[in-house]
Amino acid sequence: MKLNASLAHNKQYPFQLRWGLLGCLALLGLAIGFGPYSDHIEFLSDQGKSWYFWQLPESTTWGFYTAWGGYIAHQVFHWWIIYRARQLKAQGAIAYTSGLNRINVLALAGNAAFIGLHIVQTKFFYDGLAQTVSVWSSQFAVIFMLVVIMIMENPRRGLLFGKRMPIKQMVVTCFRRYHGYYFSWAILYTFWYHPIELTEGHLLGFFYLFALLLQGSLMFTQSHRNRYWTFFLEVYVLVHGTVVAFQSPAQGMTAVAMFFTGFFTLLVVTQIHGLGLSRRVVTAIIMLYLGVITALIVQGTITWVIPLRIPMGEYGLVLLVALLAWGLLALYARLRGGSDEGTGKG
Repeated sequence: MKLNASLAHNKQYPFQLRWGLLGCLALLGLAIGFGPYSDHIEFLSDQGKSWYFWQLPESTTWGFYTAWGGYIAHQVFHWWIIYRARQLKAQGAIAYTSGLNRINVLALAGNAAFIGLHIVQTKFFYDGLAQTVSVWSSQFAVIFMLVVIMIMENPRRGLLFGKRMPIKQMVVTCFRRYHGYYFSWAILYTFWYHPIELTEGHLLGFFYLFALLLQGSLMFTQSHRNRYWTFFLEVYVLVHGTVVAFQSPAQGMTAVAMFFTGFFTLLVVTQIHGLGLSRRVVTAIIMLYLGVITALIVQGTITWVIPLRIPMGEYGLVLLVALLAWGLLALYARLRGGSDEGTGKG
């Protein structure tokens, strides 16, 4: 095929992350420009924690088929991109580059086109996937993505204040090799779950999803492994989660405090230790964290348990998932008659 032959041609294009971020902002501006999306809709009242507010009172046939059709087409495209990029890398047709390979250009163009499609789909039919699947499925897809990131990053930055956890290398290797397929699903499922909306929470969320799609288009580039960029992507949930909780008065300030202090705790305990910061800077960040938490406790805004809820859930899942993955990989290796250390090779 001409497309496959073209992708295998080892031509590289210049690229800088700030160009990608400007592209994300441009797409966000496009989404804003096409709005409003729901001025004509009378939404049903909030029906509890499992209720998703931003959906039509009654589902429509066109809304269902356009949302699911758009998602499935986008998912197949992106999984094919990942598969083809891995194939080209194995063949030596592409290599890590400071710019872009042709497969990256195709990924960026395709994702931009599907973002435009979702904007148009929302404008005319509104509903995303939320009419047919639980709100929890979208949230846990992203939560689990953060868990996988912490497992993959354990050898480089550790899990607790720079200390590595005894996670088997076979697990880390497998996740590093195949994480793109899961991350693609988590991001695209969440992207098509929500209709495009113009609240602060939605705009922050869609900018985040655009940035994640940018990252997912940069496979086998130096930008994809830029630790400051990946740190930004990982800690962005602190801002987004806090803003969304603040915009949900029914949840109260406890939810706001839980998201803010919980993700702040993850930042201090785990995420800052992969940046190569000096001990003085790390100590200053930890002291700032302790000051903020102490002030909130003294004011009676939170109890000492609140900052630990999200981290304990994340760390617990890290250990559970790592243990489960190790068991499954070891079983697979035994059934194949190979060694544990060889498992995960693709």
